[in-house]
Amino acid sequence: MLCWIAILGGLLIMMGHHSRSEALFYYFRVEDQVPENHLLRLIDKHIRFEFVHEQLKDSYSETGRPSIDPELLLRILLIGYLYGITSERKLVEELRMHLAWRWFTGLGFDQEIPHHSTFSKNRHGRFQESKLFQQLFEQIVQQCMEVGLVRGDNLSVTEVSSRPMRLRRAGSRANSWPKQPKSSKRCASICRN
Repeated sequence: MLCWIAILGGLLIMMGHHSRSEALFYYFRVEDQVPENHLLRLIDKHIRFEFVHEQLKDSYSETGRPSIDPELLLRILLIGYLYGITSERKLVEELRMHLAWRWFTGLGFDQEIPHHSTFSKNRHGRFQESKLFQQLFEQIVQQCMEVGLVRGDNLSVTEVSSRPMRLRRAGSRANSWPKQPKSSKRCASICRN
């Protein structure tokens, strides 16, 4: 940072000047950048995702190209749920920019983020009939509620026939969301202590 000193009419002015530069390499650990009391760090500490692989093992083939880790997809959807991002496209865009979100998902800066269409392909393809993916997501949200990380009053998981995993913030503008079903499955909001 450069400092400029100017004397104008007997007044001493010190103004720092920041010149923008981009380093080719950055030397820091993402782990060190996420505060201990950050919501995603608390979720990572208290919520167990191991059951996801066990319950989905029959839904994946042992041959062919490796899929995207279903736990990663659920972690990304949970971020969208917690922060009120209902567009998968927007969620993926935001994931590119947030250090804490990268840390929570385990995605390094050199790793590819799943394409936004991956979510709808899973929803309308592999898990359309069984609703298993939605049930797993609800189990994760339930775990968050049980340990007091979220509570039931602002967000709801809604089931709409064409988009069963659609997430919605209660009280939002009516024209920006599908209609609320008569009985919503769960409600949750971020607990702020």
